Amino acid sequence: MSAEDLPPPRPSFVACERPSQMSMDSGSDSDAPVTIHARRSRNRRSYDRQFDWNPAVLYADQPSTPNSASPLNKRAPPSSFMFPFQHHAGNPDPGLPIPGVSRRSSIDSSQNHSQQNHSPQQMIYETTMVSPGLDSPTLNRGALPRVASNATFRAPFLSPASRPGSSLWSPPSYPYLNQGPDSPAASSTALASGLAKSKPPGPSTKIAAKLTVDDKPWLKESDGKGRASWWITFIIIMLGLAGAGLLCWTGINGIDMLKDSDLCMVMDEDWSNGISDDNWSRDVMLGGFGNGEFQVTTSSDKNAYINNGQLYIMPTLMSDDIGADSIFDGYTYDVDSCSTDNSTACSVTSKNSTKTVVNPVLSARINTQGKKTIAYGKVEVKAKLPRGDWLWPAIWMMPEDSVYGAWPLSGEIDILEARGNLADYGAQGVNYVRSSLNFGPMDSLLTKIYGWWETKRGGYHEGFHTYTMEWDSNFIRMSVDSRLQAMVDITMKKEKQSFWNRGDYPQTAQNGSAEVVVQNPWENSGWSAPFDQEFYLIINVAVGGTSGWFPDDVGDKPWHDGSLTAMYDFAKAQDTWSATWPSSADDRAFRIDSVKMWKLGGC
Repeated sequence: MSAEDLPPPRPSFVACERPSQMSMDSGSDSDAPVTIHARRSRNRRSYDRQFDWNPAVLYADQPSTPNSASPLNKRAPPSSFMFPFQHHAGNPDPGLPIPGVSRRSSIDSSQNHSQQNHSPQQMIYETTMVSPGLDSPTLNRGALPRVASNATFRAPFLSPASRPGSSLWSPPSYPYLNQGPDSPAASSTALASGLAKSKPPGPSTKIAAKLTVDDKPWLKESDGKGRASWWITFIIIMLGLAGAGLLCWTGINGIDMLKDSDLCMVMDEDWSNGISDDNWSRDVMLGGFGNGEFQVTTSSDKNAYINNGQLYIMPTLMSDDIGADSIFDGYTYDVDSCSTDNSTACSVTSKNSTKTVVNPVLSARINTQGKKTIAYGKVEVKAKLPRGDWLWPAIWMMPEDSVYGAWPLSGEIDILEARGNLADYGAQGVNYVRSSLNFGPMDSLLTKIYGWWETKRGGYHEGFHTYTMEWDSNFIRMSVDSRLQAMVDITMKKEKQSFWNRGDYPQTAQNGSAEVVVQNPWENSGWSAPFDQEFYLIINVAVGGTSGWFPDDVGDKPWHDGSLTAMYDFAKAQDTWSATWPSSADDRAFRIDSVKMWKLGGC
C-alpha cells in the first residue's frame, strides 16, 4: 500500500528531512531512505518540498539527561515524543509501520545512529491545513496516526515509569532558547515559545545632552519662602529639644529630698539590747485606743519579744490563758501594769446577759514617747507583715505634745497600715500597704490624705520591706522600698497647699449637739501645720475594731461597726477567724528587723 492510498491524516504532523550524513548500523533493515512530499502553506502560498526521511532521526542528538539539552545541542527532550516509551531504552515500538524500516526496540534505534556523523535535524511543524503524504508520529500532542496496522499499545511491556497508568511519570517540558519552529529538539511547549517574537526595545529615557542652567530655572532665582520655612522648622525642632531638656532638668531638680549631710541620727535600733527602755515604752491597756479594737495590749514577753535579732509582736488567743467560757461569762480580767489612768481600760468582767466579753486577743504596742522624737527628719523601718484575718499591723506617729489640741487637731502620721487578710479580701488584703495623714479642726471634720501601694505577686507578709517617711517644712513623702513607690507625696510650698486649704472646711459644722463656727487652729503657724511639731513613733498589731478600717459586709466580716455587741460577735466567731492565723510565729507575728530615726539639722 502506497502513501497515496492512505486515508487523509489529521492536520498536525511532522516531516523530517534526511541529513546530509547519516551513519547507521549495518545490521539494521532501515537503511533505505524514504522520500516524503509534504505540502506546506505559509503566507497563503503553497509549495512542495522533497525530503529524505528516516525514522532514526527521531532519536538523533537526543540528550542523555534533560539538563544536558542546550541551544547548541538541539536534541528533543522526553516531552517532545508522542509516546513515553520512546524515551526509555529497551521498550518496544507500538507497532507503527514505517516504510522501509522493520520493527525493533527503541534501544536499537538509539544504537543505529552515530553521535559524531550527523548534523542537527530540521523538523518541520505543521499546525493547520497541511496535506501530507504519509502519517507519522508527531512531536506535538496530536492523536495517534492512522495506520493500517493491527499492532496495539501494550502497557505491561513498558518500563514502570512509562506505563500510562503510573502516577510516577509525567512528561516534562523543556523550553530551549533560540529554537524556532523548525528545530528538531522542539516540543509543543518549545513551539509556542519559539513562535513568540521578542518586542523591540522601548524608547530611551536618557537625555540627549546635559541640561543647562536655562533648563533649570530654579537655579537662577532662590526660593526665599522655601528657605525660610526650612529654617523655621529647624528652629522649632531645636526649641522643642531645648524645652524637653529643660523640663527634664527642672523635674529632676524639683524632687524634694533630704540630704544625708542634713540629717542627724536619733535612734538606730537593731534589738541587740532587747526592747531597750532607753528607746521604748509599752502601752498596756484594753480600751481599744479610740478605734474600738478587740485586743488587750500587754507587757508580756509572749506578745512582744526578740527572736533572731528581730522584734516579734505576736497576737495570741485569750482563750489559751483563761479558757473559752471565761471570755463570755463570770470572769474578771485585770490588766497588769496598766499604762493609763482610765480604769475602764484596765479591767473588764465578762457577763453573758449583757454580752460583755473579755477581749478575745492578746497583743502588744510599743512607742518612743518622751524618749525619741523628731520634728522634721526621716524614719525608716524594715518589717515583715503578719498573716491572719482581721490583724491590723501599723507603724505610725503621734504628736509628743498636742500643741494644737486633742486628736485630730494636732495630726497623725501613719507610715504603714495593712490588713492580714489574704489577697482575695475585698478591701485590700495583705498584698496592699497604705500610708495616710490625718488632721482636722474637730472630730466631725476629719481629713485623711492617703495612698497605697500594691504588690502584683504574693503579699507583703512573704518578706521584709522597708517603709520610709521623709519630712520637712516643704514636703512629706511616705514610700515602700523606693521613692518611686511613694504612697503619699505632698508639698506645702504655697498657701493653697496648706493643710487648712486642703481640708476645704465649711464655715460652720455640727460639734456634738451644737453647731459651731469652724475656726482655723493653725492660723498662726506655717503652711505645714499641724505637722510642724515633735512626733514620736508607735509600732503595734491591733485586731478588728469599729473604726471602719475593716468595712462592714466585706470578706465575711463577723461583726458590724455600729453594733453594741461587736466584740461579742467577733469572739463568737473565733473558730472561724483563728483558723486563718498561722501556727508559726514567723508568719503570724509582725516582725521588725530594724528601726532608724533621723532629725533634720545638725547633731
